[in-house]
Amino acid sequence: MSSDSRRELIPRNATLHLIDSLDALQSRLRSAAEQTHLLDDAGRVPATPSYAELLQHAAEAQALSRDILQLTADFARRSHSTTRAGTAVLAHLSTAATISSHAVPAFAETAEIALSLPRSAGPTDRQHSENRMVIDHATARAYLRRSSDSLRHAAKELNDHLDIHHFFRPSPPQQSPTPPPPGPSGRHRQPRARS
Repeated sequence: MSSDSRRELIPRNATLHLIDSLDALQSRLRSAAEQTHLLDDAGRVPATPSYAELLQHAAEAQALSRDILQLTADFARRSHSTTRAGTAVLAHLSTAATISSHAVPAFAETAEIALSLPRSAGPTDRQHSENRMVIDHATARAYLRRSSDSLRHAAKELNDHLDIHHFFRPSPPQQSPTPPPPGPSGRHRQPRARS
């Protein structure tokens, strides 16, 4: 492989560290998407949805979005973000950063509507508000899942990139066969006869 190809490599330790970070963020995103609920056990909007709980969903999404943005900004500052593999990873990180940031206002709007439910003018108005809540909350959770997918794609790019490192591993030095120890030569001197 050429030295140009070698320069395209993202250092192995940096790659492994980034994969670990991506895996941790993916897990947090999936967990948030699965554990943030609006509907009750009967599949309906509760009579009095908790504003504080729904606002907490927005706060958790914001913390996740901030961490993804920070990871993306850190990676973008590194020189290897401009390599072929780095550019592909950065594209997935950028998508995750954008999508995760959309989850925050969707969760916040859900909480805002919950706060206004008791002041609904009538059953039709309340039904309309509840429908908006369900849509906003489901949309926010979908943003978290899509962000997780983008991080998974970034991790896959990095795992594929690790395979390339195998081609650049230095081969162990070839050991030359050791010469046999010096032994007696094939010609022996005959002792001289005494005169």
